[in-house]
Amino acid sequence: MAQDKKLVEQITPMDVDFAQWYTDVVLKAELCDYSQVKGCMVYEPYGYAIWENIQSILDAKFKATGHENVYMPMFITESLLQKEKDHVEGFAPEVAWVTEGGGEKLTERMCVRPTSETLFCEHFSHVVKSYRDLPKLYNQWCSVVRWEKNTRPFLRTREFLWQEGHTLHATPEEAIEETERMLNIYADFHEHDLAIPVVKGRKTDSDKFAGAERTYCIEAMMHDGKSLQAGTSHYFGDGFSRAFGVQFTDKENKLVYPFQTSWGTTTRMIGGVIMTHGDDSGLVLPPAIAPIQIVIIPVAAHKPGVTEKAAELRDRLAKCYRVKLDDSDNSAGWKYAQYEMKGVPLRLEIGPRDIEANQCVIVSRLDRSKTVVPLDGLEAAVGEALETLRAGLYEKALANRERRTHACVTMDEIKQSLTDNGDGYIKAMWCGDEACEDKVKEETGVQSRCIPFAQETLSDVCVCCGRPAKKMVLWGKSY
Repeated sequence: MAQDKKLVEQITPMDVDFAQWYTDVVLKAELCDYSQVKGCMVYEPYGYAIWENIQSILDAKFKATGHENVYMPMFITESLLQKEKDHVEGFAPEVAWVTEGGGEKLTERMCVRPTSETLFCEHFSHVVKSYRDLPKLYNQWCSVVRWEKNTRPFLRTREFLWQEGHTLHATPEEAIEETERMLNIYADFHEHDLAIPVVKGRKTDSDKFAGAERTYCIEAMMHDGKSLQAGTSHYFGDGFSRAFGVQFTDKENKLVYPFQTSWGTTTRMIGGVIMTHGDDSGLVLPPAIAPIQIVIIPVAAHKPGVTEKAAELRDRLAKCYRVKLDDSDNSAGWKYAQYEMKGVPLRLEIGPRDIEANQCVIVSRLDRSKTVVPLDGLEAAVGEALETLRAGLYEKALANRERRTHACVTMDEIKQSLTDNGDGYIKAMWCGDEACEDKVKEETGVQSRCIPFAQETLSDVCVCCGRPAKKMVLWGKSY
């Protein structure tokens, strides 16, 4: 038991040092390792398996809505990147440049893609000629590079994995509909599959994507009250099409510019899962993305028939779920601590007495509750337990968000709320002036996260200047 206790104590309590707790969980659960390049990480098998499950679910959702996967080059010439002025200025501080290849200086330097709008625009200019070629509904799974100064595994790394959708439409209405549809897909995925409640909204103009007319986002609150931008969807209008000469002949035989969107989400979702659901024992994974949904632990495995029965249950459950049988010679206590640290949703225990009674014990990672379950109909019972855990994770995260969300009508109320309640969301009215947005951040430390689609009227005046308010804004600190 001393060994079991030491294993759990390797994780710093989150209420003592949340940042260190996060790092401990990432490393002890073997999600990733540091590499020799600062800001880049090695995805270990368990961490990459989580990403593969995320990828599998989202990829199916994208294809169900008509999107096709493509792959673009990782290098972008400087002249191509420069074609859209706002876009290149927005990414300039984070771009990594290649200036030499094959031992020779390049005639034109190339950046390692920070995003792929310019590459898709160039391709669209080659393949779109007629209204019959539209819409183009593309998605790409790849990595991108942004030279971040302050890095943290999964949340901000210089190279990270993501998907980026890029679509082209004949009308602005179709493009806006696409932008909103993909945002809703992200929101549904987070709330159902990741069990993370999100706020859907629109970014203020000062915070929108470089080159976009509108940026929509989903914001998720972490356990410590800070916000995580969990996915974005952008409407570009025809600005990129004009910059890159993308045109098509419409039904009236006129040469016109199409309307473009892009949308993306990244491996920072894994960081979001850790910080939303984790506890002092380690990860707590929602079933949809858990590499192991059920771990089977034989109790008194040295006794006749126990290991064989555990293997039989593994084979039964493996037809429907991701299952692991741990029949190693480690102690049962060590195994319990190990799989709790890795966030496995359910632990199934079976020993000699259970076999005699034709039953087993299921332990939930959510609250460590134990349930005795008959072996007959075990598959259905496991399914119910996994759904109960998923719903419990969502309700727990939602309760944390509601507890940490406060409405304020003055700057002094914002400051007092942060002093009394700590980090969280502040709902406050805004006049629409960027100067007021900046002043709120400067004086209180919280910044605009989004203009929620679900609007409330908290007062008639701006929280900052007292002029007539236009929108309610969600404010907070973020990762």
